[in-house]
Order: sequence, then C-alpha cells, then structure tokens
Amino acid sequence: MKNIRNFCIIAHIDHGKSTLADRFLEVTGTLTRREMKHGQMLDTMELEQERGITIKLQPVRMNWKYKGEDYQLNLIDTPGHVDFSYEVSRSLAACEGAILVVDATQGIQAQTLANCYMALEHNLEIIAVLNKIDLPAADVEGRANEIEKALGIPKEEILFISAKEGTNVDKLLERVIEKVPAPKEAPGGETKGLIFDSVYDTYKGIVAYVRLMDGSLKRGDKIKMLNTKAETEVMEVGFFKPKYEANDRLNAGEVGYVVTGMKSVADARVGDTIWRPKEWSQRDELKPTPLPGYKKVVPFVFAGMFATENEQYLLLREALEKLSLNDSSLTFEPENSGALGHGFRCGFLGLLHMDIVQERLEREYNLDLIVTAPSVRYQVQKNDGTLIEISNPSELPDIAHIAAILEPWIKVEVLTPVDYMGPLMQMLADRRGLSKNVVYLDEKRVSLHYEIPLASIVVDFYDDLKSLTSGYASMSYEYLEFRVGDLVRLDFIVHHEKLDALSIIIHRSSATHHGMKVCKRLKGIIPKGQFEIPIQGAIGAKIIARETIPAFRKDVTGYLYGGDVTRKNKLLDKQKKGKKRMKMFGRVEVPQEAFLAVLKKED
Repeated sequence: MKNIRNFCIIAHIDHGKSTLADRFLEVTGTLTRREMKHGQMLDTMELEQERGITIKLQPVRMNWKYKGEDYQLNLIDTPGHVDFSYEVSRSLAACEGAILVVDATQGIQAQTLANCYMALEHNLEIIAVLNKIDLPAADVEGRANEIEKALGIPKEEILFISAKEGTNVDKLLERVIEKVPAPKEAPGGETKGLIFDSVYDTYKGIVAYVRLMDGSLKRGDKIKMLNTKAETEVMEVGFFKPKYEANDRLNAGEVGYVVTGMKSVADARVGDTIWRPKEWSQRDELKPTPLPGYKKVVPFVFAGMFATENEQYLLLREALEKLSLNDSSLTFEPENSGALGHGFRCGFLGLLHMDIVQERLEREYNLDLIVTAPSVRYQVQKNDGTLIEISNPSELPDIAHIAAILEPWIKVEVLTPVDYMGPLMQMLADRRGLSKNVVYLDEKRVSLHYEIPLASIVVDFYDDLKSLTSGYASMSYEYLEFRVGDLVRLDFIVHHEKLDALSIIIHRSSATHHGMKVCKRLKGIIPKGQFEIPIQGAIGAKIIARETIPAFRKDVTGYLYGGDVTRKNKLLDKQKKGKKRMKMFGRVEVPQEAFLAVLKKED
C-alpha cells in the first residue's frame, strides 16, 4: 500500500490536462505509440474528441519504477469547464494529491482558482505545473509569479513542462511519488469502498468505479450498498488500463471497477459505499457508517425535454434513467405541456451541461428531441407563511396568495485583461449585478467579483462575455442564496386565449422588452385568418405589449362597374358584419411551429 499513489489532474478548460494524461500513458509504457492512434486517449466519448473537451472523469492505472521500487499510479483525468465541477469534486474525494495545470500562455483562469480551492477543501497535496512552455507566446517567468501571488505556491516548487513535447513529464511523475502521500491503512476486517462513478453496461449491468478504502474485494464476494441497502454478488473486479482489465482482487488503497450485475439504475448511485463485513451472516446486526459521500448536487438550470414523436416518450424515460446513473448531476421529472405533449422537466448544472446531455441523448439513444428555453428554480412565499419551490411558471399560485417571489443569486468571478474591464462592468450592471470586489492580479489582469441573479446569466451571458473580451475573459460561479425580487409572471394571449405553455417568470424591468419580442415573433409565425387576431403580452390584467395580425381582405366590390356608390357601401357593410361575427365565434389554431419558435432555446 505504501507504493500506491492516487492523484488527479485539475485545470481550466483547454490548459492541457488530457494531453498531459496521454504523455503519462506513453512515458509509463501503459500504452504503446502504436496503440495511441489519436490524442486524448482518456477522452473516450466521440463527443469529447469532436469538441476537444473532457466531459467525464476517466481513471487509469499506470506502473512506474522509481529508485528501484515499483509504484502503482492511479490517475483520474477530470473536466475543466465550470458546468462539470461536480465531476471534479468526485475525483478529488478518491485521491490524495492533485496536479494543478496552468497554461503558460494564458495564465491563471477563473476555473483554475475554483478547482484549486476545491482541492484544498479535500486536504489534497497540490503540485503546481506550468504547461505549454514550448509555445512562442509562453511567459514562463510572469506566469510563475502570478501563481505564487494568487495561490501562495513558491515559485521554486513550480514545475515547467510541455505535455505536447513530453518535456519534464518524467520529473513530474517523480514529484508525484515524492510529494503525494500513500493511502492510509485503516484497522478492522471489514471492506469499504467509495463509488465515485458508475456506468450502465448492456451485458454486465451496473459497473461501479470504486476507490477501496479498507479490506479487499474479489469475484464471488457478497456486498451491500449502505445507502440504497441493495445486496449483490461481485461478478468481476479489475482496474483501468485505460480499458477494463480483470484482476483476481482489488486491495485497500486501489482504484478499480466492480461489476455488480445489478440491473436497476437506482441501486448503485454515485457517492454510495460498498460494504462487506468480516462475516456475511452478521451483516444485519452491525451498524456500519457510510463513507462521507458527496453533497447532493443542486441543478441550476431547468428546461423541458420532449420527444418529437409521442411514441418515443418511454424511450426518452429509459434513456434519461441510464444517463442519470452515469451523470448524477442530471435530474428529471415528468412534465405535460399543452403544446408539446408529454416530456420531462430536466435540471442541469449549466448551459454546456444541457447542450451535452441533449447531444448524448440524440446520439447514444437515437432520439429526436425538442428542448425548451432554459429557466431557473424560484421560491414562492405565500401569505400563510408556507414556502414552495417552482421550476415552471404554470405552478405559480394566484397572485392574491403570494407574499413574495424569491430568485436564486450566485457569486460570479470574472478574470479579464484590464483593457476590457469597463465594458464588462457595464454588462454586469445591465444584468442586475452587484459589484463586491475588484482584485488586480498584476498590471495586465484583473479579477471582478460580483453577485448576480442566476436568471441573468443563464441564457447568453457566457457568449456575450467571450465576444465582448475577444475570448480572453473566463468565469466561474457558485450558488449563494435565494433573495426576494420584483418578479412577475408574463403571460401571452392570442385572440383572448391565454397560452400557458409560453408563460414565463421574469423581472419587472425586463418584462416589456421580452413581451414585445415574443409578440413580434408570434406575429411572424401565426397565419392570417378571416378576421384580425390580437397578440398580447400581459402581467395579470395589465397589457404591456401588443401586435395585431391583419385579416385577409377579399375585394367584394371587384365585380361592380360604375353605378351608384351605395351599392359598393352595402357590400362592404355586409362584409364588416360577417367579419365581426367571425371574430366573436372564431378560434385561432396556434400552429406547433409557433410554440417551438418561442419555446426552443435560440441558437
């Protein structure tokens, strides 16, 4: 056990984590050059390779000889985007050390700081690394000073490497062996292991990725999940190379996989503890304490997911169940929409997370989906003092029963070059942001700390941030609390009929602008009728936006030639009365495309 090292790589997106993991596999001889057909060997999903980002954590075991002794190195590669920080926190709980990678051309970014603080919370040994020193734009000295100032890591302790060229990668492995502590041995004969990830395999059932804390596991052992109380027999154990490699047993301190054979998705959740007592017959008498798992993740962004064909509803349910096992930050519950039929209200950690889930469902499960525009969860304080949570405007009680509506606020940290500071502060202020602190990292870069409503950043904030700063700014955010806001429910009425599917909860200051925009869009999509069709945006009984679709005009006097004008007026009056009658009894069929155009998230 003293020769085992468990560590992970943490960094901001695109700072070279996966490339460094590739070099580790090459240097340690885990994979040959011939086997490494493409880069990013640990990014196994097609989507990861296409987009060039890590979405899922991926473990691998490497063997390395140092000072005449054999060492077992268990590496977990982690994502860098803020939406996947939950994956990072799970990796950290299974490790004793972390390699913090910083790009020598870009320096410290928002997610670098967030991930570093997360590692410190888990009491991990941190090894700071400056990557991409081979690039002409690399400012090694300046970036090293930046790390020392921002993170308090002495400049002498920072390793300068190039993951692409392989420079100093072997020295980094030596540093890992020297600095990262070996797993601690625990007394007692029972076996305990933390499930840090799990996947559903069609043939093997649920495969749990486990960091074994005490004891050992082998094929045929009976095990119990301490949180779900499910019991099963181990069908196979092994480790990652990076593909599954079966082994006789898994020992304390090691990272590997356990094939449980369970078919129910709910039985082996991420964060659960695998347990086996010394004597299996005593399992009901003992009261073991589960390992500290993970805090239940709270989704920030909600959107409706509907299959375009109603027959695919059950397939969508099954796909979401399997995907939520692999991605435990995804939540879903059934939802029924008058416009789109049966579907699910899904909760995500952010917009990229939502995008990835949609694409995985469409690719891996051959589904054709409609995703509604994203929204956030609100709390409603009723007059009788009760507090309810809603993620859909249709759940909002009558306005007479509401004392206050609370919205979620978050703490945002934006790192940007000083040149873009003014426009960025203006953008944050326009979105109801409150400035809390401004920290200069050096004369060229500044960190802006703001508190802002989550609804203000949920749709296009990240894109606006990147376009405003030419791609140089980065951000990270964390949830703060619910605060009372001047929020209203904005309804849309077409020909005196309210369309519940289009209702949204919005801040009063933005309601008029949004109402006018949606009314204009509906006017362009709803076809003309034989009578005028009014489209209105309303807050309660107050109309704040209106567009009118004019009626078809048939020229009823076209066949007349000459004669008295009263003949013409008689026909026009007759037409007017007919239109009036139609308007009283006519109904407007709003086409599906109109709902989709408004509900679908804008590309």
